[in-house]
Amino acid sequence: MSAQIVLVHGIRTSATMWRAQLAYLDAHGYAATAVDLPGHGTRMGEDFTLHEALHTIDAAVRAAAEKGPVVLVGHSMGGLLCLAYVGGADKPPVAALVAAACTSLPRGAGLRAYRLFARAVDSLPDRGMWLTARMLEATIPAETRSDFAAGGYALDTQDAALRSLATLDIATAVPRITIPLWFVNGQYDQLRLNETLFRRLAPHAELIVVPRTTHLVTAMRPRIFNAVVQVAIATVEQEPARS
Repeated sequence: MSAQIVLVHGIRTSATMWRAQLAYLDAHGYAATAVDLPGHGTRMGEDFTLHEALHTIDAAVRAAAEKGPVVLVGHSMGGLLCLAYVGGADKPPVAALVAAACTSLPRGAGLRAYRLFARAVDSLPDRGMWLTARMLEATIPAETRSDFAAGGYALDTQDAALRSLATLDIATAVPRITIPLWFVNGQYDQLRLNETLFRRLAPHAELIVVPRTTHLVTAMRPRIFNAVVQVAIATVEQEPARS
């Protein structure tokens, strides 16, 4: 059976951030679903809750699993949620996981500093959108630059989402993950903070560090990221032959 891919976006953005990946997967004949988490994208009017975010992932995974083995892909907040979901007490029907830009435990001083920074940017004129646009223009190729904003920015949800992430027990979840797992980080990603710990928690996982990229690795080097997803797909589809 052909692999089914489920993609989970990061904080503030939406399913539109995966446009380059969806185009690649469609061109290669793979079925893919990019979800909008509560409070983001098409669900901007909803409140963000951890329960609903995990339920959204679970519903997409279970629907996809009826058609084939599932490769789950998450970025940043989406990556942390996917790690918590796959490493939960109930083993969900996921065959492989690609967790991008999320090797940092969402707690303590680091999380508090990030929340303070986010609030400071939000207090700027135009809620800091001019700064965001400048940063994207300086780092993201023109072909993918608009993808993060295409579904709107979930500015009103950001602090609630960050606060919710602090309740995740990622350090307990990651060692429970026994399926093929890839951590993908940009070389200059600030969320590589606990990369060594994550490698220790999941010694079977592959770590891929993409040179000359930041946190937005999926859009900065989409061809490389797509290649990692393709490796995950190939691993899953060859699994029956090895068993």
